[in-house]
Amino acid sequence: MTLNDILTAAIQKGASDIFIIAGIPVTYKVKGAQDRDGGQIMKPDDINGLIDEIYQAGRRAKTNIENNNDDDFSFSIRDLGRFRVNIFRQRGSLAAVIRVIRFGIPDPETLGIPESVLSLADNKTGLVLVTGAAGSGKSTTLACMIDRINRTREAHIITMEDPLEYLHSHNKSIVSQREIFIDTPGYLDSLRSALRESPDVILLGEMRDYDTISSAITAAETGVLLFSTLHTSSAANTINRIVDVFPAAQQVQVRGQLAQLIKGVVCQQLVTSVDGHLIPVFEVMKSTPAIHNMIREGKLHQLESAMQAASQDGMITMDTSLLNLYNQKLITKDTLLTSCNNYEFMVRKVGA
Repeated sequence: MTLNDILTAAIQKGASDIFIIAGIPVTYKVKGAQDRDGGQIMKPDDINGLIDEIYQAGRRAKTNIENNNDDDFSFSIRDLGRFRVNIFRQRGSLAAVIRVIRFGIPDPETLGIPESVLSLADNKTGLVLVTGAAGSGKSTTLACMIDRINRTREAHIITMEDPLEYLHSHNKSIVSQREIFIDTPGYLDSLRSALRESPDVILLGEMRDYDTISSAITAAETGVLLFSTLHTSSAANTINRIVDVFPAAQQVQVRGQLAQLIKGVVCQQLVTSVDGHLIPVFEVMKSTPAIHNMIREGKLHQLESAMQAASQDGMITMDTSLLNLYNQKLITKDTLLTSCNNYEFMVRKVGA
Protein backbone atom coordinates (compact mmCIF):
# COMPACT_ATOMS: atom_id res chain seq x y z
CA MET A 1 0.00 0.00 0.00
CA THR A 2 1.47 3.34 -1.08
CA LEU A 3 1.03 6.72 0.59
CA ASN A 4 -1.12 7.85 -2.34
CA ASP A 5 -3.41 4.82 -1.87
CA ILE A 6 -3.86 5.66 1.82
CA LEU A 7 -4.55 9.35 1.22
CA THR A 8 -6.98 8.62 -1.62
CA ALA A 9 -8.89 6.18 0.59
CA ALA A 10 -9.04 8.80 3.36
CA ILE A 11 -10.59 11.35 0.98
CA GLN A 12 -13.10 8.81 -0.33
CA LYS A 13 -14.12 7.77 3.20
CA GLY A 14 -14.43 11.39 4.36
CA ALA A 15 -11.82 10.76 7.07
CA SER A 16 -10.47 13.52 9.25
CA ASP A 17 -7.34 11.66 10.42
CA ILE A 18 -5.18 8.70 9.44
CA PHE A 19 -3.28 6.58 11.96
CA ILE A 20 -0.20 4.70 10.73
CA ILE A 21 1.00 2.74 13.75
CA ALA A 22 2.70 -0.63 14.06
CA GLY A 23 0.55 -3.56 15.17
CA ILE A 24 -2.73 -2.51 13.50
CA PRO A 25 -3.89 -1.87 9.92
CA VAL A 26 -3.96 1.70 8.63
CA THR A 27 -6.83 3.28 10.57
CA TYR A 28 -9.07 6.14 9.45
CA LYS A 29 -11.04 8.41 11.77
CA VAL A 30 -14.46 8.95 10.16
CA LYS A 31 -17.11 11.00 11.99
CA GLY A 32 -15.25 10.41 15.24
CA ALA A 33 -15.15 6.59 14.87
CA GLN A 34 -12.23 4.34 13.90
CA ASP A 35 -12.40 2.62 10.52
CA ARG A 36 -9.65 0.01 10.29
CA ASP A 37 -8.66 -0.68 6.74
CA GLY A 38 -8.99 -4.44 7.10
CA GLY A 39 -5.73 -4.90 5.21
CA GLN A 40 -2.35 -5.97 6.43
CA ILE A 41 -1.11 -5.33 9.95
CA MET A 42 1.46 -2.57 9.70
CA LYS A 43 5.01 -3.56 10.63
CA PRO A 44 7.85 -1.14 11.48
CA ASP A 45 9.51 -1.70 8.07
CA ASP A 46 6.21 -0.94 6.28
CA ILE A 47 5.87 2.26 8.25
CA ASN A 48 9.45 3.32 7.58
CA GLY A 49 8.75 3.08 3.85
CA LEU A 50 5.57 5.17 4.15
CA ILE A 51 7.36 7.78 6.25
CA ASP A 52 10.07 8.06 3.58
CA GLU A 53 7.25 8.78 1.08
CA ILE A 54 5.78 11.41 3.43
CA TYR A 55 9.13 13.21 3.68
CA GLN A 56 9.50 13.10 -0.10
CA ALA A 57 6.00 14.55 -0.54
CA GLY A 58 6.81 17.29 1.97
CA ARG A 59 10.22 17.97 0.39
CA ARG A 60 11.58 17.88 3.90
CA ALA A 61 14.79 16.40 5.26
CA LYS A 62 14.48 13.67 7.89
CA THR A 63 16.87 15.55 10.15
CA ASN A 64 14.20 16.47 12.71
CA ILE A 65 12.95 12.94 13.30
CA GLU A 66 16.50 11.58 13.30
CA ASN A 67 17.63 14.12 15.90
CA ASN A 68 14.42 14.36 17.93
CA ASN A 69 11.53 12.17 18.98
CA ASP A 70 8.89 13.76 16.74
CA ASP A 71 8.38 16.02 13.72
CA ASP A 72 5.40 18.11 12.61
CA PHE A 73 4.84 19.56 9.13
CA SER A 74 2.38 19.76 6.24
CA PHE A 75 2.43 18.72 2.59
CA SER A 76 0.16 18.82 -0.46
CA ILE A 77 -0.73 16.25 -3.12
CA ARG A 78 -1.99 17.75 -6.37
CA ASP A 79 -5.70 17.14 -7.06
CA LEU A 80 -6.03 15.35 -3.73
CA GLY A 81 -5.61 17.66 -0.77
CA ARG A 82 -3.37 19.13 1.87
CA PHE A 83 -2.24 17.12 4.86
CA ARG A 84 -0.74 17.88 8.27
CA VAL A 85 1.41 15.12 9.70
CA ASN A 86 2.99 14.41 13.06
CA ILE A 87 5.68 11.73 12.99
CA PHE A 88 6.73 10.30 16.34
CA ARG A 89 8.30 7.31 18.03
CA GLN A 90 6.38 4.71 20.04
CA ARG A 91 7.51 1.31 21.32
CA GLY A 92 10.81 1.80 19.55
CA SER A 93 9.35 2.30 16.07
CA LEU A 94 8.17 5.24 14.02
CA ALA A 95 4.48 6.14 13.70
CA ALA A 96 2.47 8.88 12.00
CA VAL A 97 -0.88 10.61 12.40
CA ILE A 98 -2.06 12.56 9.35
CA ARG A 99 -4.78 15.23 9.45
CA VAL A 100 -6.72 15.60 6.19
CA ILE A 101 -7.18 19.20 5.03
CA ARG A 102 -9.06 19.56 1.78
CA PHE A 103 -8.11 22.25 -0.73
CA GLY A 104 -10.10 25.45 -0.54
CA ILE A 105 -11.60 27.34 2.36
CA PRO A 106 -14.62 25.53 3.85
CA ASP A 107 -18.09 27.06 3.70
CA PRO A 108 -18.93 28.34 7.20
CA GLU A 109 -22.68 27.93 6.64
CA THR A 110 -22.23 24.26 5.74
CA LEU A 111 -20.05 23.77 8.81
CA GLY A 112 -22.55 25.47 11.10
CA ILE A 113 -20.38 28.44 12.09
CA PRO A 114 -22.83 31.20 13.07
CA GLU A 115 -22.76 34.83 11.98
CA SER A 116 -22.16 35.89 15.60
CA VAL A 117 -18.75 34.19 15.33
CA LEU A 118 -17.86 35.29 11.80
CA SER A 119 -18.80 38.93 12.48
CA LEU A 120 -15.89 39.21 14.92
CA ALA A 121 -13.71 39.42 11.79
CA ASP A 122 -15.36 42.77 11.00
CA ASN A 123 -13.40 44.45 13.82
CA LYS A 124 -10.51 46.59 12.63
CA THR A 125 -8.39 46.42 15.80
CA GLY A 126 -8.13 44.44 19.00
CA LEU A 127 -7.83 40.82 20.05
CA VAL A 128 -10.09 37.92 18.99
CA LEU A 129 -9.46 34.52 20.61
CA VAL A 130 -10.74 31.15 19.43
CA THR A 131 -10.32 28.46 22.08
CA GLY A 132 -11.04 24.80 22.65
CA ALA A 133 -9.41 21.40 22.91
CA ALA A 134 -7.10 20.05 20.23
CA GLY A 135 -9.12 18.89 17.21
CA SER A 136 -12.17 21.00 18.05
CA GLY A 137 -12.06 22.98 14.79
CA LYS A 138 -10.30 26.16 15.90
CA SER A 139 -8.14 26.36 12.77
CA THR A 140 -11.18 25.93 10.53
CA THR A 141 -13.11 28.70 12.30
CA LEU A 142 -10.10 31.03 12.04
CA ALA A 143 -9.67 30.19 8.34
CA CYS A 144 -13.28 31.22 7.73
CA MET A 145 -12.73 34.50 9.58
CA ILE A 146 -9.55 35.27 7.64
CA ASP A 147 -11.33 34.42 4.38
CA ARG A 148 -14.12 36.86 5.27
CA ILE A 149 -11.58 39.66 5.69
CA ASN A 150 -9.77 38.61 2.51
CA ARG A 151 -12.99 38.81 0.47
CA THR A 152 -14.38 42.03 1.93
CA ARG A 153 -11.62 44.57 2.56
CA GLU A 154 -8.15 45.66 1.59
CA ALA A 155 -5.66 44.63 4.25
CA HIS A 156 -2.30 42.98 4.72
CA ILE A 157 -3.02 39.73 6.56
CA ILE A 158 -0.03 37.92 8.08
CA THR A 159 -0.55 34.39 9.41
CA MET A 160 1.99 32.40 11.42
CA GLU A 161 1.04 28.77 11.88
CA ASP A 162 2.60 25.46 12.92
CA PRO A 163 2.03 24.04 10.36
CA LEU A 164 0.05 25.85 7.66
CA GLU A 165 -3.34 24.20 7.22
CA TYR A 166 -5.50 26.30 4.87
CA LEU A 167 -3.93 28.17 1.97
CA HIS A 168 -5.44 31.58 1.22
CA SER A 169 -5.26 33.12 -2.25
CA HIS A 170 -4.80 36.88 -2.48
CA ASN A 171 -8.20 38.49 -2.97
CA LYS A 172 -9.05 42.03 -1.84
CA SER A 173 -6.36 41.53 0.78
CA ILE A 174 -2.72 40.51 0.54
CA VAL A 175 -2.21 37.32 2.54
CA SER A 176 1.31 36.44 3.73
CA GLN A 177 1.46 32.98 5.33
CA ARG A 178 4.50 31.91 7.34
CA GLU A 179 5.05 28.34 8.51
CA ILE A 180 6.88 28.05 11.82
CA PHE A 181 10.33 26.39 11.53
CA ILE A 182 10.21 26.63 7.72
CA ASP A 183 9.64 30.32 6.98
CA THR A 184 10.57 31.59 10.46
CA PRO A 185 12.38 30.18 13.52
CA GLY A 186 9.39 30.47 15.88
CA TYR A 187 6.21 32.30 16.87
CA LEU A 188 8.01 35.00 18.83
CA ASP A 189 10.46 35.89 16.05
CA SER A 190 7.66 35.83 13.48
CA LEU A 191 5.43 38.07 15.58
CA ARG A 192 8.19 40.63 16.16
CA SER A 193 9.00 40.61 12.46
CA ALA A 194 5.32 41.00 11.49
CA LEU A 195 5.10 44.38 13.22
CA ARG A 196 7.65 45.70 10.71
CA GLU A 197 5.68 44.37 7.72
CA SER A 198 2.79 46.86 7.70
CA PRO A 199 0.20 44.41 9.03
CA ASP A 200 -3.51 45.12 9.37
CA VAL A 201 -4.44 41.62 10.55
CA ILE A 202 -2.24 39.06 12.30
CA LEU A 203 -3.10 35.40 12.92
CA LEU A 204 -0.88 33.94 15.64
CA GLY A 205 -1.41 30.18 15.56
CA GLU A 206 -1.18 29.70 19.32
CA MET A 207 -0.47 31.77 22.43
CA ARG A 208 1.74 29.17 24.07
CA ASP A 209 3.60 30.85 26.91
CA TYR A 210 4.43 34.09 28.68
CA ASP A 211 6.59 35.41 25.83
CA THR A 212 4.05 34.86 23.04
CA ILE A 213 1.10 36.05 25.16
CA SER A 214 2.95 39.19 26.22
CA SER A 215 4.05 39.91 22.64
CA ALA A 216 0.53 39.28 21.31
CA ILE A 217 -0.92 41.84 23.73
CA THR A 218 1.78 44.34 22.73
CA ALA A 219 1.06 43.70 19.03
CA ALA A 220 -2.69 44.19 19.51
CA GLU A 221 -1.98 47.51 21.22
CA THR A 222 -0.33 48.79 18.03
CA GLY A 223 -3.74 48.97 16.33
CA VAL A 224 -3.87 45.71 14.38
CA LEU A 225 -6.57 43.03 14.58
CA LEU A 226 -4.92 39.98 16.11
CA PHE A 227 -6.40 36.46 16.12
CA SER A 228 -5.02 33.63 18.21
CA THR A 229 -5.93 30.39 19.99
CA LEU A 230 -5.73 28.85 23.46
CA HIS A 231 -6.66 25.44 24.84
CA THR A 232 -9.37 26.65 27.21
CA SER A 233 -13.03 25.65 27.60
CA SER A 234 -14.81 28.91 28.46
CA ALA A 235 -14.46 32.67 28.14
CA ALA A 236 -13.71 33.07 31.86
CA ASN A 237 -11.06 30.33 31.73
CA THR A 238 -9.50 32.05 28.73
CA ILE A 239 -9.08 35.37 30.55
CA ASN A 240 -7.78 33.55 33.64
CA ARG A 241 -5.27 31.58 31.56
CA ILE A 242 -3.83 34.75 30.05
CA VAL A 243 -3.69 36.69 33.32
CA ASP A 244 -2.16 33.78 35.26
CA VAL A 245 0.97 33.59 33.09
CA PHE A 246 1.99 37.04 34.32
CA PRO A 247 3.63 37.75 37.70
CA ALA A 248 1.16 38.83 40.39
CA ALA A 249 2.47 42.40 40.31
CA GLN A 250 1.49 42.76 36.63
CA GLN A 251 -1.92 41.09 36.70
CA VAL A 252 -3.98 44.20 37.44
CA GLN A 253 -2.33 45.97 34.51
CA VAL A 254 -2.88 42.97 32.20
CA ARG A 255 -6.58 42.79 33.09
CA GLY A 256 -6.85 46.47 32.18
CA GLN A 257 -5.15 45.85 28.84
CA LEU A 258 -7.37 42.86 28.06
CA ALA A 259 -10.51 44.81 28.97
CA GLN A 260 -9.62 47.34 26.27
CA LEU A 261 -8.25 44.94 23.66
CA ILE A 262 -10.54 41.91 23.62
CA LYS A 263 -13.23 42.14 20.96
CA GLY A 264 -14.45 38.58 21.36
CA VAL A 265 -13.74 35.12 22.74
CA VAL A 266 -15.11 32.07 20.93
CA CYS A 267 -14.93 28.71 22.73
CA GLN A 268 -15.83 25.68 20.68
CA GLN A 269 -16.08 21.92 20.78
CA LEU A 270 -17.29 19.18 18.45
CA VAL A 271 -20.10 16.89 19.60
CA THR A 272 -21.72 13.88 17.96
CA SER A 273 -25.24 14.40 16.65
CA VAL A 274 -28.00 11.78 16.86
CA ASP A 275 -27.25 10.75 13.26
CA GLY A 276 -23.55 10.26 13.96
CA HIS A 277 -22.16 13.47 12.48
CA LEU A 278 -19.81 15.83 14.29
CA ILE A 279 -21.29 19.28 14.78
CA PRO A 280 -19.60 22.36 16.27
CA VAL A 281 -20.93 24.04 19.41
CA PHE A 282 -19.93 27.59 20.28
CA GLU A 283 -19.71 29.87 23.28
CA VAL A 284 -19.45 33.50 22.18
CA MET A 285 -18.43 36.45 24.34
CA LYS A 286 -18.31 39.90 22.75
CA SER A 287 -17.00 43.26 23.88
CA THR A 288 -19.50 45.40 25.79
CA PRO A 289 -19.04 47.97 28.60
CA ALA A 290 -20.29 45.42 31.15
CA ILE A 291 -17.82 42.78 29.91
CA HIS A 292 -15.01 45.37 29.97
CA ASN A 293 -15.71 46.22 33.62
CA MET A 294 -15.84 42.57 34.73
CA ILE A 295 -12.50 41.78 33.07
CA ARG A 296 -10.82 44.92 34.41
CA GLU A 297 -12.09 44.31 37.95
CA GLY A 298 -11.36 40.58 37.89
CA LYS A 299 -15.03 39.58 38.34
CA LEU A 300 -14.73 36.75 35.87
CA HIS A 301 -17.25 34.58 37.71
CA GLN A 302 -19.89 37.06 36.52
CA LEU A 303 -19.08 36.71 32.81
CA GLU A 304 -21.42 33.78 32.23
CA SER A 305 -24.42 35.64 33.70
CA ALA A 306 -23.55 38.73 31.64
CA MET A 307 -23.41 36.63 28.48
CA GLN A 308 -26.77 35.02 29.23
CA ALA A 309 -28.29 38.48 29.67
CA ALA A 310 -26.82 39.79 26.40
CA SER A 311 -28.11 37.28 23.85
CA GLN A 312 -29.36 40.21 21.75
CA ASP A 313 -25.69 41.17 21.22
CA GLY A 314 -24.89 37.75 19.78
CA MET A 315 -23.50 36.28 23.00
CA ILE A 316 -24.24 32.75 24.15
CA THR A 317 -22.77 30.35 26.71
CA MET A 318 -21.59 26.86 25.87
CA ASP A 319 -24.29 25.28 28.03
CA THR A 320 -27.04 27.31 26.36
CA SER A 321 -25.75 26.27 22.92
CA LEU A 322 -25.76 22.63 23.96
CA LEU A 323 -29.23 22.92 25.49
CA ASN A 324 -30.52 24.44 22.25
CA LEU A 325 -29.18 21.46 20.29
CA TYR A 326 -30.77 19.06 22.76
CA ASN A 327 -34.15 20.82 22.56
CA GLN A 328 -33.91 20.62 18.75
CA LYS A 329 -33.34 16.86 19.17
CA LEU A 330 -29.97 17.11 17.43
CA ILE A 331 -27.98 15.60 20.31
CA THR A 332 -28.81 13.03 22.99
CA LYS A 333 -29.10 13.69 26.71
CA ASP A 334 -25.88 11.75 27.30
CA THR A 335 -24.02 13.98 24.85
CA LEU A 336 -25.49 17.06 26.51
CA LEU A 337 -24.45 16.00 30.00
CA THR A 338 -20.95 14.86 29.04
CA SER A 339 -20.22 18.03 27.04
CA CYS A 340 -21.60 20.77 29.31
CA ASN A 341 -19.55 22.95 31.66
CA ASN A 342 -22.06 22.98 34.54
CA TYR A 343 -23.22 19.40 35.04
CA GLU A 344 -25.40 20.03 38.12
CA PHE A 345 -27.22 22.90 36.43
CA MET A 346 -27.84 20.81 33.32
CA VAL A 347 -29.13 17.85 35.30
CA ARG A 348 -31.67 20.16 36.97
CA LYS A 349 -32.67 21.44 33.53
CA VAL A 350 -33.24 18.12 31.79
CA GLY A 351 -33.33 15.54 34.60
CA ALA A 352 -30.75 12.83 35.26
